[in-house]
Amino acid sequence: MPYDSRSDLPDNVKHVLPAHAQDIYQKAFNSAWSQYKDEDDRRGDESREEVAHKVAWSAVKKSMKRVRTISGIRKTESSPLKRARKIWPFSFLFLNFF
Repeated sequence: MPYDSRSDLPDNVKHVLPAHAQDIYQKAFNSAWSQYKDEDDRRGDESREEVAHKVAWSAVKKSMKRVRTISGIRKTESSPLKRARKIWPFSFLFLNFF
């Protein structure tokens, strides 16, 4: 069931993603749909549609991460817990006990 246009995409894609991300999702889904038509190409017992959706979401996530990195948008880590974890990765073991 490849998607012909953006309006054919599932509601959770249409209402959450911006237009350019919807295009990426659509192209990745359609590509995965044709690539994973044989069961031997898929892992486990996942259906063709499940694999195509996973590939599409992964493509969107990867493209959005790349856009954030290129544009230099960074979230500030103001939480003391986040700063402590950055300094010492295992600090959460001690900070969660107190």
